[in-house]
Amino acid sequence: MRFRTALTLLLAAVTTAAGCTSAPNNVAGTYYAPEYDYGEFYFVTNNKTFRVIVSGNPFPDIPQAEMERRLLPVMQANKPQPNLTFTYAVPAEEPHPDYRLVLVFNAANDLTAERVCANQIRHKPAPTRPFDLFAVYCRNDLALSQSTAWTPATSPEDPRVGQLFSNLFIVVFNPFRRPRTALSPFTMF
Repeated sequence: MRFRTALTLLLAAVTTAAGCTSAPNNVAGTYYAPEYDYGEFYFVTNNKTFRVIVSGNPFPDIPQAEMERRLLPVMQANKPQPNLTFTYAVPAEEPHPDYRLVLVFNAANDLTAERVCANQIRHKPAPTRPFDLFAVYCRNDLALSQSTAWTPATSPEDPRVGQLFSNLFIVVFNPFRRPRTALSPFTMF
């Protein structure tokens, strides 16, 4: 138990220190489903590709395809702990279960994570702030975790975007979250 407490305090310190950098961004509105298990995330992503779906464009002066192409290496450089490779590639056959990260820029105020995982995505008519992001980690139609984040970044290569993803991935793929059920086939310790 002392080990877990020490790790929790360490994560809190790292998160706090990351929030004190010169790259202002906000990560908030975090929620984890009772079924969320970091061990499961690690198992399905380590040494594998992990699909990312992007909806919306935080940089309207950049075409969607170019924005996505430029954003992918920024996400990869700030990826979470497993040795994963982010990809936009759609598998030839739908995987079962279908794990993915959905990034919704300028999400409608009433958009829920469940709707995002069911591919019922809607956006605000006009952006209210720059790089406004709703991130949802899905397994099939189940939203396992979610969070919102924003930063006043001006391009995909803006250092604030990398810092945002670094902070966001620690939250969305929280290594200290375990399922609320007694037994899980993915629990690592």
